[in-house]
Amino acid sequence: MCGLAGMLLPAAQTPAEVLQAQALAMGQALHHRGPDDGGTWVDAAAGIALAHRRLSILDLSPLGHQPMASADGRYVMAYNGEVYNFAALRAELEPLGHAFRGHSDTEVLLAAILQWGVEDTLQRANGMFAIALWDRQEQCLWLARDRVGKKPLYYGWAGDALVFGSELKALWQHPDFDNDIDRDALTLLLRLDYIPAPHSIHQRCYKLMPGRVLRLDAAAVAAGASAHRPEQAQRPYWDARARMQAALAAPFQGRIEEAEEQLDGLLRDAVALRMVADVPVGVFLSGGTDSSLVAALMQAQSGQPVHSFSIGFSGSHHDEAPLAREVATHLGCDHTELYVSGADALAVVPQLPAMFDEPFADASQVPTALVARLARQGVTVALSGDGGDELFFGYTRYVRALRNWQMLGRVPAPLRRWMGARAHQQGEASRTGGLAALLAETGARGIGDVYRNRISRWRDPAAAVIGASEAGSFYDLADPLHGAGTPADAMMLADFVSYLPDDLLCKVDRTSMAVSLEARAPLLDWRVAEFAWSLPLGFKRSESTSKVLLKRVLGRYVPQSMVHRPKRGFGAPVSDWLKGDLKPWADELLQPARLEREGVLSAAAVQPLWQQFLGGQRKWHTHLWNVLMFQAWQDHWRQVRAGVQRG
Repeated sequence: MCGLAGMLLPAAQTPAEVLQAQALAMGQALHHRGPDDGGTWVDAAAGIALAHRRLSILDLSPLGHQPMASADGRYVMAYNGEVYNFAALRAELEPLGHAFRGHSDTEVLLAAILQWGVEDTLQRANGMFAIALWDRQEQCLWLARDRVGKKPLYYGWAGDALVFGSELKALWQHPDFDNDIDRDALTLLLRLDYIPAPHSIHQRCYKLMPGRVLRLDAAAVAAGASAHRPEQAQRPYWDARARMQAALAAPFQGRIEEAEEQLDGLLRDAVALRMVADVPVGVFLSGGTDSSLVAALMQAQSGQPVHSFSIGFSGSHHDEAPLAREVATHLGCDHTELYVSGADALAVVPQLPAMFDEPFADASQVPTALVARLARQGVTVALSGDGGDELFFGYTRYVRALRNWQMLGRVPAPLRRWMGARAHQQGEASRTGGLAALLAETGARGIGDVYRNRISRWRDPAAAVIGASEAGSFYDLADPLHGAGTPADAMMLADFVSYLPDDLLCKVDRTSMAVSLEARAPLLDWRVAEFAWSLPLGFKRSESTSKVLLKRVLGRYVPQSMVHRPKRGFGAPVSDWLKGDLKPWADELLQPARLEREGVLSAAAVQPLWQQFLGGQRKWHTHLWNVLMFQAWQDHWRQVRAGVQRG
């Protein structure tokens, strides 16, 4: 696990020593992602510079140093992540004449690109990665991101230079990166708690979407951001919707017992691949279905006790530590748990803007940061259970959305049209439930609209951002699957494409990388995803339970009493915080005079919610948390940019 950064200029007009210094500063901003080694590579005549920070996981020797050149010198690469099937790829490449100096996956990836080309290699690679690759022969830059979006990659324009990196903090180090806030993208933060790709918080700056590649040369950079719509310039080598549609068109035909056997084998292999490392490996264990299954499969394939880690919350009804301890004891894991107080959790809040460096408002970021910090004390790699809910119908909100969609189907069309015409008048009131919430969904064109309402925070975020129009997202589609599959499949796809990479995986990446810990998610192996999409819905949900097939596999390793437990969220008591210890902090950030001076958020939209919340309206804490996360981020961003040495 590492961090990468760099730049490509439209013309060779910058001296090598200046490019070197800028690349070094961009790389140094990512030191936390790779504290073990760092390097830069510059070709001033081509106007290209690459920087890399290394967290050594495979081949701890200097032979894994990056940026790394291919054996023939054609390609130079800075790479963040792991290709788990690198040994199998190496075994294919050696008979074709490729020789290897070390045993890093980076060297294998470069040889594969030399042999098969960029996009064919990405099709063959099973892993999590972000790649910046310079082709010296074609004089072009390739940016690529893994299928699911486990590893981040930003790119944008700083003056007339293209800049890119694993986190925005690297881009901020370029002296010409003065890109202001993208107010349209900010509306997505208010609605979703995060900003989905391809958008970012900055103008002229984007996220590379999962499963996409971007090819740029000096002419494309010279054309600038205005010449490309980011989602069109990015080319898919793997498309989740297309792969899900294909899986649904060729569904699994066997019995559930056969599906259970096949899933067990797939997951065993996915877990085994992710246990390969030259450093200690452990697992985040909450006691829920997904993490318990990952821990069980690790322990079943390990000759020694697996290191497991969990966080407990003193005096909280969300405390899962006893469940995790029970599972760990049964499996024989070497278990570590830490009970934290409210003060411990609150101490993380001031660190969040620097940790995420894009406003991010999923409050479970706090306990996730705590468990990552705990795990780093014992291991360098930790496996997680991310992905089970999106692939196997794990969220209760899916059930509620299906219920509402079925109810709407029984309402006469004229009455629905009449009610829908009045739905827009509800504004934020629909968040509080009752008739207003019902009206908000009556104009739904399809399950996508109902689900969008279910997952939204602010219902009219553009009203809260001065001068904004709401940016689009995958959740705007009435039918995310374009007629294929069931409404349940459509909701799971929407979450897989947006919520999973841009909320859950972003949260785990930033909190783990902040402490130089690599997190791996075996349930998100692309083979597991495509198999899950081929399964009938009855293998995922029944009248009494969700994640049916996952629980059947888990039942092979632990007693049934540990399998069938109510789902608990990995959350944080934000409402209590805002009425308690965080109230002075929130008061300061939400002052009407301050909001008016900054000119981004509408005091008229925000302040009434703060006052109503303090007066007892419990529902507004989620609205307020994403506003507060933006306000805190804005302070941090301005401070960082003020300290950058300008040319």
